[in-house]
Amino acid sequence: MLTKRIIPCLDIKNGRTVKGVNFINLRDAGDPVELAKMYAENGADELVFLDISATEELRKTLIDLVLKVAEHINIPFTVGGGIASVEDVSLLLNSGADKVSINSSAVKNRQLINDLAEKFGSQCVVVAIDAKRINGVWKVHLVGGKEPTEINLFDWAKEVAKRGAGEILFTSMENDGTKNGFANDALATLSELVNIPIIASGGAGTMEHFSDAFLKGKADAALAASVFHFKEIEINELKKELQRNNIPVRL
Repeated sequence: MLTKRIIPCLDIKNGRTVKGVNFINLRDAGDPVELAKMYAENGADELVFLDISATEELRKTLIDLVLKVAEHINIPFTVGGGIASVEDVSLLLNSGADKVSINSSAVKNRQLINDLAEKFGSQCVVVAIDAKRINGVWKVHLVGGKEPTEINLFDWAKEVAKRGAGEILFTSMENDGTKNGFANDALATLSELVNIPIIASGGAGTMEHFSDAFLKGKADAALAASVFHFKEIEINELKKELQRNNIPVRL
């Protein structure tokens, strides 16, 4: 059985790691290079680096920071934010990223998913989907959650899988930063609909929430930020707890 992955997420703004609640009220969480190094040493399976204001500010991801982080870690490293072309991805992969995460650009130029999968392989392409329930229906949001669309979460997930995405990083905007648990019903539906790995994001507050994401949400990986950044949960301890619950993890 494939092991479940634990992935810390570094949301970057102005060169610092930040974390908010429901995508707003950001607070400083530390130096991204130091945090990345610590996570690589403390049992994280992968690392996600999201330049959260790159798209909104119409600029590219912070390449120099990507280079610095890549120098200090020995685990797979996904980078997102402001990626809009094959050239952008080529530069990031050459700077030390193992995968890229695309979100708004994938919606606005759907062919980009196909092009990236064809050029670099599906294993490099993560499509991030930020969604929120509007009148009971999960709708996709763009530009760091600031731009609502009429696109249905589940329809979009099926399309990105068909176009060649290797993984989906699903963030529930209403769960994000609340520490009330992941959106397990939506996760379970996604897992049934597509045959690529689903990364759960948004809502981690306790070790039990991670267990629920894997057992109830059928997620392949679980991503979190503040509980790791502020040392509320230690990754090694979390993995031991998951193992006690018969959830396969890499220790």
